[in-house]
Amino acid sequence: MQKLNFPSFEFRFKNTKNKLAIFDIIRKKFIQLTPEEWVRQHIVHDLIFNKNYPEQLINVEKVIKINDLTKRYDVVVFKPNGTIYLLIECKAPQVKITQSTFDQIARYNLLLKADLLYISNGLNHYYCQMDFELEKYNFLPELPLYQLKQ
Repeated sequence: MQKLNFPSFEFRFKNTKNKLAIFDIIRKKFIQLTPEEWVRQHIVHDLIFNKNYPEQLINVEKVIKINDLTKRYDVVVFKPNGTIYLLIECKAPQVKITQSTFDQIARYNLLLKADLLYISNGLNHYYCQMDFELEKYNFLPELPLYQLKQ
């Protein structure tokens, strides 16, 4: 798989029926290794091992309904009270991050109401703080370390 713009992590792999799979420490199972999954696993490992986000507050690939359409978010990090702190959209490395990517995560966030948004294709990372009052997001230079208060 392609080298990404993340620190190195130790991953578990398995080959089943000539398809490579990677172990997801959140879902606790092997997932077929696609370019997008490669990015998602790097993000999850970075959240846990470098940014101190609690593993038990991270959720991966869940279905949500937006305007009668079934969608699936990539990663969310919950606050201890159950609301969503961080919404993450993962793209494969060859996918350029465009305005439509930001529009996609913004549509998801109309429902989810996360405080922070994070978009990455593994090479380029964008972090945004939501300003719900002004209905916009402000770019951040990096993802904050986890330090939520109860």
